[in-house]
Amino acid sequence: MIGLLSMIEPTAVDEALSDDGWILAMQEELIQFQRNDVWDLVPKPQKKNIIRTKWVFRNKMNEQGEVVRNKARLVAQGYSQQEDIDYTETFAPVARLEAIRLLLSYAVNHGIILYQMDVKSAFLNGVISEEVFVNQLPGFEDLKYPDHVYKLKKSLYGLKQAPRAWYDRLSNFLIKNDFKRGEVDTTLFRRNLEKDILVVQIYVDDIILCSTNASLCKEFSKLMQDEFEISMMEELKFFLGIQINQSKDGVYVHQTKYTKVLLKKFKLEDCKVMNTPMHPTYTLNKEDTRSTVDQKLYRGMIGSLLYLTASRPYILFSVCLCARFQSDPRESHLTVVKRIFRYLKGTTNLGLLYRKSLDYKLVEFYDADYAGDKIERKSTSGNCQFLGENLIS
Repeated sequence: MIGLLSMIEPTAVDEALSDDGWILAMQEELIQFQRNDVWDLVPKPQKKNIIRTKWVFRNKMNEQGEVVRNKARLVAQGYSQQEDIDYTETFAPVARLEAIRLLLSYAVNHGIILYQMDVKSAFLNGVISEEVFVNQLPGFEDLKYPDHVYKLKKSLYGLKQAPRAWYDRLSNFLIKNDFKRGEVDTTLFRRNLEKDILVVQIYVDDIILCSTNASLCKEFSKLMQDEFEISMMEELKFFLGIQINQSKDGVYVHQTKYTKVLLKKFKLEDCKVMNTPMHPTYTLNKEDTRSTVDQKLYRGMIGSLLYLTASRPYILFSVCLCARFQSDPRESHLTVVKRIFRYLKGTTNLGLLYRKSLDYKLVEFYDADYAGDKIERKSTSGNCQFLGENLIS
């Protein structure tokens, strides 16, 4: 298997079909379709919308940036779906970052180890009620029935209703097994057993769990394995691009790998290091007369930095200040954004440390710069919430 790993992500099906590693990855995806009984091959119906499909190829990497798996995903081109015909409800709740931080703080203060697992090809488990047809797979057409199409019984990645169908399937399964869904956060489930509690946090197909009794986590893993095909339960280390180190001193949350990827992406890995993300005397305004810069580049840098605030919240003020000028970025604005990256260059390992708190209370702080915008006289305000010593929001 390792010998068949490909280091290059193909951009087209023909390219993938010439590589044994990617052929194996595509075959693994089709095996998942067969196991989940996703569809039936039927004659092409008249006057029905036939949704096209495509292959998406991605290399899965570990924390060190090494390729550990070739992942081929067959997705539907959902933009061609027609509302009230191909789909109805599409909304599905997703765990907020604040909920993840809250769970981290809870685990630390109760001396609990956090575990993770993910459901393989999760969306293929969601049952759909609409009549949906997709064309045959690029590179894997049926030679006997080349004009047939697939009628879906389960949801497919890319379909607008796929997240909703998967959430309904998973939440109904958990509720049937004595879990209670959170009233505020509907992606949080808990089960009480005498004096112990098992908490499960859902983020699409990624699952975080913890319990005051370690045996309950093992029982939950067995319960999920009996219903879905899941990865092995392991200690929480890497979640949504965020690295999580658990130790007896607490939980350290950081994005070192992500930061290094950003510096390389924007060609700033060899830049000069700065001690602060922004100089206190900087003033940015829309009336800047200097030349414009590439809007796509500027927006890409801002978007990347915003995700980095998951573990580096103190750069949020500087990033949001620069984000105001995305519609018409100028050289002065780009200079300030690059300074943030230059600061990150020297602080790639910084993050958030969650420790056990003696005073386990929710505390909130507010601040504002009162008319900090010299042109429009608008204020920039901010607030943060701590549970004990740990930042939540």
